[in-house]
Amino acid sequence: MARQLVLFFALSLCVLPSLVSARLVGRPFHIKGRVYCDTCRCGFETKKTTYIPGARVRIECEDRTTLRLKYSVEGETDETGTYNILVEDDHQDQICYAALVSSPWPSCNTADPGRSRAHVVVTRNNGAISDLHFANSMGFLRNQAMSGCTELVKQLLQSDE
Repeated sequence: MARQLVLFFALSLCVLPSLVSARLVGRPFHIKGRVYCDTCRCGFETKKTTYIPGARVRIECEDRTTLRLKYSVEGETDETGTYNILVEDDHQDQICYAALVSSPWPSCNTADPGRSRAHVVVTRNNGAISDLHFANSMGFLRNQAMSGCTELVKQLLQSDE
């Protein structure tokens, strides 16, 4: 009896994960993130940051070895500057990222080189069971810093002391 019980548990440990992952295969991922205008040209979000509705974002997945593009899909931010892009299939062996495409604001349409891409995980083979995966915020630089930014930067520097 004990031997049958051990065999049952061992078999359950082998079969159960594959049944769970089989249920998840075929469901698209939702990649969610935000696009902002760096109004003070700081290189990060501040209390003066504004979020950009209508910004275009692309999710791209490249082959890990050749770096050739294997998958690409675009989306647009909503009125809060948030995008939610559906990505089909599991891209476990690929390097995937969200990338800025364009901003509808002429005064804030230069992608910040340090914040123009965000790595995203687009696989369920890492233990993730959720369809929703988040990307770091990405930003465009305002052509000229807004008024009040010098004071803001001074405040930020003083708060570190």
